[in-house]
Amino acid sequence: MARFSHPSFQTFSLPDLPEGRDIFMMDEIYIDEWEAENIKRFSDQGDADPYGVGYITPVHISGINTTGADLSWYPNTHDRFHEVKTVLPNSAFVAAAIAYEYDKRPQLFVKSDWLRKLHLRSNSIFAMIDAIDMSDAIRSGAISHEKVIALRDRLDEVAARFPQISFISFADSLLLKTNWTAGMVDTGVSYTYLPEGLLTLFQELQELYRNTLGLEIYGVFAQGSNEYYDDPLLHISKSQNHISLNSLGLPFAQISLIEGAARKAIRKGEHSRMEIYMDKDLFYSLSFKDYHQREKWPSATYSPKLTAGSGSYFYGMCDDLLSCLTLP
Repeated sequence: MARFSHPSFQTFSLPDLPEGRDIFMMDEIYIDEWEAENIKRFSDQGDADPYGVGYITPVHISGINTTGADLSWYPNTHDRFHEVKTVLPNSAFVAAAIAYEYDKRPQLFVKSDWLRKLHLRSNSIFAMIDAIDMSDAIRSGAISHEKVIALRDRLDEVAARFPQISFISFADSLLLKTNWTAGMVDTGVSYTYLPEGLLTLFQELQELYRNTLGLEIYGVFAQGSNEYYDDPLLHISKSQNHISLNSLGLPFAQISLIEGAARKAIRKGEHSRMEIYMDKDLFYSLSFKDYHQREKWPSATYSPKLTAGSGSYFYGMCDDLLSCLTLP
C-alpha cells in the first residue's frame, strides 16, 4: 500500500505546503509509526495515539522557492520566544501529510541527518562594541599609547573570565562572538542560549572604556547560523598571523547595516544616540519579565542582507533593557 493512501490523509509536496502557517516537523524515522497510529484513529481504535509518536520540532513556513522552503523554527517557547531562521532544502524533504478530520497543522517529515544537524550545530550571537567620539579624542590628544595598552591589558583580563566568548579588539572597537546550541533529546547536547549574558558583559565593558579611555561605548547585536558546525570560537593559525572567527561574514554585514541605519536615523533626528542596537529576531528572543514590554520598545527599520523587504532593529539604554529581563 502506498504511503498515506488512506482517504483521511491529505498529502503535500514541498511546493504545496501552506505558506505563512505553523506546522510540525519530525524525523523521517517516525513516518510509518505516525501513519499507523492515525489509521488506527480513523478506525476508532481507542488506543490510537499519533501525538505520542516521536519528537516535534515546531516551524513556520515563511516562503517556498525552487530550492526549498524558508523556515522559522522555535528551539524554545517555554521561557522565551526564540525564533531561528533557516532553510529546508529540497533534498531534505521526505513527505508531508495531515489527518484533516482531526488536525489543523500538517506534519512535515525530513531527513534524519538534516534535522540532527539543525538541532546540534553551533549557532552564534555577535556584537560590535564601538567607542563614541574616538576620533575627536585622538585629535585632542586625549588618547595616549599608554591608555590604549591599558585597555588591551584590561580586555585580556575580562576575556580570561569569559572563555565562551571570543574577543577581537581594535582599540576603539571590539567584536564579540559566542556560540550556542539548541540541543536534542538523547544526544547529550543541551540548550545553551543565554543572550542576556552579552548585555551584562556590555555593562562591564562600559566601565572598562570609561576608566581607561574616558569614553562611552555603544553596541550593535545580531545573531546567525554558524557554518563551522563543530569548530571552536576562533581559529588561530600555527604561524600566529591568521585568525578566523569560524563564521560566515553575513552576521557582521547585518551589524554594519544596523549601525548605518542607526547613524542615519540619529542624523535625521528620528531617534537619539543609544547604547544598544539589536536586530529584531535577537531582541524578541530575550527573556522579558513581561512579553508585552518588548512590543512597546522603540524600533526602527533597516534593510537586512539576503532578506526581502525591511527588517527592524530595537534601540535603548542597557540599564533600561536589563531591568525588563529575567537574568540567569
